[in-house]
Amino acid sequence: MKIALITGTSKGIGLETALAFGRAGYKVFATMRNPAMASDFKQIIKSESLDIHISEMDVDSDASVKKCIDTAVQNHGQIDVLVNNAGIERHGSIEELPLEDFKAIMETNYFGVLRCTKALLPQMRKNRSGCIINVASVSGHKSNSPLGAYAASKFALEAISEALAGEVKPFNIKVAIVEPGIINTQMANDISVDEKSIYPHSKRLAGLFSASLQNPTAPTLVADKILEIAESNTWKLRHPVGPDAEPFIQWRKSMTDEEWVDWNAANDDDWYEAVQNTFGLDAR
Repeated sequence: MKIALITGTSKGIGLETALAFGRAGYKVFATMRNPAMASDFKQIIKSESLDIHISEMDVDSDASVKKCIDTAVQNHGQIDVLVNNAGIERHGSIEELPLEDFKAIMETNYFGVLRCTKALLPQMRKNRSGCIINVASVSGHKSNSPLGAYAASKFALEAISEALAGEVKPFNIKVAIVEPGIINTQMANDISVDEKSIYPHSKRLAGLFSASLQNPTAPTLVADKILEIAESNTWKLRHPVGPDAEPFIQWRKSMTDEEWVDWNAANDDDWYEAVQNTFGLDAR
């Protein structure tokens, strides 16, 4: 039986990924900061008799990561698949978002991934086997306000994943980056308007997310892709997921840097019209 360790499983993509792996016959360590809040998750595990073990782990903490992973390995043997899913989002203009939020995002979305990866790499390298799947975002390809801080963490995750893939392939360790578009998660639904902001971008992006979520994409789509990557023989590095993921990425690629800046700096009417014409979404 293969063993998977998945971070950030309290809700959304992480929870659905843990269930997908459990239903596929994996022994799963589903980690989260506060297992006491996982009563519904525990009920599903029980009702379906899944081999899923909910474990406490805070990816922001060296000690917490070491304790959780050491315990899993000592008691159950090698971890075959690591899914680095835990992530947080804070949004706001560069000027207005507190520096503490920038630090918190990087601590979880970037350094959290490094902690878990570094904890398992020696074992995977020794066994010459393993799969590491990092959940990034289309925001790892494009950066616009008010998601600058979030995008910075995902750009960093993309970069470190690409470097890691080249380091560990000779040891038969596969690295993959999953890049969801707008998915119907709490994080996406929490994108809101900052009425006090001196910049218009908060209202614009909230409108874009709201319009997209009128036809929601379920987190199970991302979970199924993560399982598919783990089960396949593909060495493909990047995997956009969701109906808008590849269009968003190609949209950015279609513009020069200056055109992208100009579009984000446009007045409201021009910005909303461009979104309507490009994606058929009324973000007003």
